Amino acid sequence: MSTGKNWYLVTYDVRDPKRLRKVAKHLEGYGIRMQYSVFRVRMNDRERERLGFEMKRIMDPEDKLLVIGLCERCSQKVEQMNTHAEWPEDPPGFEIV
Repeated sequence: MSTGKNWYLVTYDVRDPKRLRKVAKHLEGYGIRMQYSVFRVRMNDRERERLGFEMKRIMDPEDKLLVIGLCERCSQKVEQMNTHAEWPEDPPGFEIV
């Protein structure tokens, strides 16, 4: 079932500790942290554009944000060597109770 969403690796390099915490906290709302500054995120084009806009508001020009799109075949080939992590087509979302 296609949801119009694709997997992305999102990584960042932020110079200021205060901005660093803000960026990391914001990305936690989008995806799953794989390493300190690397997240895996499943989003559509509109969500990707929104993420870029939101990051521009938080980050300074000296900071870097890299969003790497992965095709379905590529996302299935991603290996995490020290742990087992699956990339399901639809990761679990939030449930409001």
